[in-house]
Order: sequence, then structure tokens, then C-alpha cells
Amino acid sequence: MAEIKIADAPQGLEGEGFFATKIGDVIGLARANSVWPLPFATSCCGIEFMGTMSSNYDMARFGMERLSFSPRQADLLMVMGTISKKMGPILRQVYEQMAEPKWVIAVGACASSGGIFDSYSVLQGIDKVIPVDVYVPGCPPRPEQIIDGVMRIQDLVKEESLRRRYTQEYKTLLESYNIK
Repeated sequence: MAEIKIADAPQGLEGEGFFATKIGDVIGLARANSVWPLPFATSCCGIEFMGTMSSNYDMARFGMERLSFSPRQADLLMVMGTISKKMGPILRQVYEQMAEPKWVIAVGACASSGGIFDSYSVLQGIDKVIPVDVYVPGCPPRPEQIIDGVMRIQDLVKEESLRRRYTQEYKTLLESYNIK
């Protein structure tokens, strides 16, 4: 019979009938397991994402059951596929409409670097318009890679300080994108 492995509790004080830890750790854990993604899919990477949401891979296991198609109700923007320069301002507007805290994944070669489309009309990476937290490589990436990118976001969310969004470093990053 296999031995059951129990995850280690976060650092804190414990005794009979109670456990106390930092509120930031509890909120980070709750946020990481209830991320609401907004899929912004324009081409083949979007099809791979649909496969990731299907029963074979079941992204719902990672707290992503509810896809949000409204930026005001999402906290993870998943950009998948080729983004033209004309679409850049729309992508930026979607990002700006999301409430803080928010995170961004660039899925696939096209969203990350323009992919094979080195032309005047294709944006050579969405990080030219909005800040990106995680890049998922591939053309198109396998569902396992997309799940790995989501898990990296969850790690980021879990460890993020509640006050990080108010730091001068974060404000400087947003100012470099002309985002207020």
C-alpha cells in the first residue's frame, strides 16, 4: 500500500486546535488556486488552449474552471497567437480594464516574439505593449506546456507580497509602458 504524502503546512504557530500564519500567505494560497483566466486567442495557440481545457488535460484541476470573457472579472490574461500591430492597442485596452492584481501569460512563439512572422504588420512580442509575467514557448505549445505556464503563474501569485503592486519598482514598470 502506498504511503500518503501530506503537504507541509506554511510557517506559523500551531497548537492543539489552532494554527496561525501570516495573512499574506493565506491570501496568496487562495489567489493562486482561484485564478480567473481571460483567453485572448487569435490563432493556432488558441486551439491548443481549447485542448488544455478539455477533459484529457482538465485545467479545472488548477483552479481555472471559470474562464472569464470580461476583463473586469479576470485576473490572468492569456495571450495566444499572432498579434498584429493594429490589435496592439486593443490588447492594451483589455489589459488596462483588468483590476489589480493581474498577471499575463504569453502563450506560443507568436505572442512571445512574433514567431515566424517577421513583418511590418506583426507585433514582435506582446511585451512591447503590456508587461508579461510568464512566457510559454512552442509553435504551438503542447497542452502540458500551457499547464506548466499556469503553474508558474500560480507559484508567482502564491509568493507575491500583498504590497508589491504599490512598490516604486512596480510603478516604474507600468510607467515604462505608459500605463497609469
